[in-house]
This record gives sequence, structure tokens and C-alpha cells, in this order.
Amino acid sequence: MERLQKILAQAGVASRRKCEEMILAGKVEVNGELVTTLGTKVDPATDIIKVSGRLVRGENKIYIMFNKPKGVITSASDDKGRKVVTDYLKGITERVYPVGRLDYDTEGLLLLTNDGEFANLLTHPKHHVPKTYLATVKGVPHGTALDKLKAGIKLEDGMTAPAEVEYKDIDEANKEAVISITIHEGRNRQVRRMFEAVSHPVIRLKRISFGDIMLQNLKRGSYRHLTKDEINHLQQIAKAGMLRDNQTRKDT
Repeated sequence: MERLQKILAQAGVASRRKCEEMILAGKVEVNGELVTTLGTKVDPATDIIKVSGRLVRGENKIYIMFNKPKGVITSASDDKGRKVVTDYLKGITERVYPVGRLDYDTEGLLLLTNDGEFANLLTHPKHHVPKTYLATVKGVPHGTALDKLKAGIKLEDGMTAPAEVEYKDIDEANKEAVISITIHEGRNRQVRRMFEAVSHPVIRLKRISFGDIMLQNLKRGSYRHLTKDEINHLQQIAKAGMLRDNQTRKDT
């Protein structure tokens, strides 16, 4: 069961606010009865909803994995005319939006959906869904620097949670290193700021996994639909994180 104005907006009738105005104006019927109360909950799978006499069909829920190129905005539109992720979703007619964000200069795995509950579940800070990145950094960090990242490091917005960090490659000639880092938070530019805090700025950043969903060989600028098993698995990871957080709160 979901709020009527939310269902109307998801079906593409109008914006959430405009849909609320339609309800208050007496233009919406549910199962043949006029509904003028905001917040009325309906079941889009079984209830018959009409706006000004026209049947509203629920929007199919879709879940997409996209390999975002560098130099693309994680948004559905941009007032500066820059490339946005939806420019690459040819054939997708539903209105989808990103699950979390990737910086303009960051590439890799980005999830998109039109399922708000799914997106909120994966991005809620209490659910601790792991995300893994490959960071190419200036210089070759000593073990002590990586230990700081593993333990949690102080940033301007507070201590980070412990991260999983390991070397992947070292380029002695160019004085660069590739480090795999897994975080369980979603702060703005977090990985970049973590490496800056240990004096090894990021040159290139690529997200390679979200939960246990791997980017693998998906080509840059391409997308694919998640399988039902992948969707369920992501939900299970997020819910397990929520349970751990609740138990931790009880223990403290």
C-alpha cells in the first residue's frame, strides 16, 4: 500500500505536488469513489485509479546497472548542458533516478531505478551496504597510511567507519598505486577525501561493486537490467545491515 499521490507521480501523471492538487480538486477516483484526502493509501496492483475519468496504469518497476563514464553527471538533467546518465539509457521509457551518486570525475557501477523504497533501502546510512572502488593514487602509500583508512580516519564531517583496503598494483616508474577500498557509507566525495587525508590524492576512481553486485565486463556507457536474484540479494544485504545497527544500539 502506498500513498495515492506517490502512485500518481510514479505513473507519470504529474509531479507529486501537482498530483496532490488534483486530489484536493476532486479529480481522482479510486475504485469508482472520489478521493479528496491526501495520504490515502492504495494498492496499485489491485485498485482501479482514474484521473479526470482516465485510467492510470502503474509504472513497471525497473532496476538497472550502468557503467558510468568519467565526465557524466549523476542526474536526470543538467542546466549546464553536460552529459547525464539518462542520456545513455536508450530504450528505457520509465523515469528512473540514481541510487546514490558518483562524482563527475568518478566512473563505474551506478544503480538506477524507479522504485523509491528500494533506493532508500540501499542508501540509508544505517544499512551499511558495502561499495568497492579501485583508486589510482599519487605515490605509493605505506602500510601505516592504509592502516589509518582501515581503522577509520577523521574528516571534516567526522570519523569514517572502518574500511577494507588492499594494494592491487604499484607503478614505481610513475609513482602511482592502485588501491582497492570498500566503504560502508555514502558521504560526498568520501573516498577521495579519505586518500587526501593520508596525503595520497586520487588520480582515477572507479566503483566496481555495490553490495555483491559486480561491474565485471559491462562496457563503459552501457547498462543492463538486474536479475531478480540480484535485486533480492541487495535488499537482503541492506536489511541485514539495518538489523546489525539496531542490535548495536541495543547493546550500547
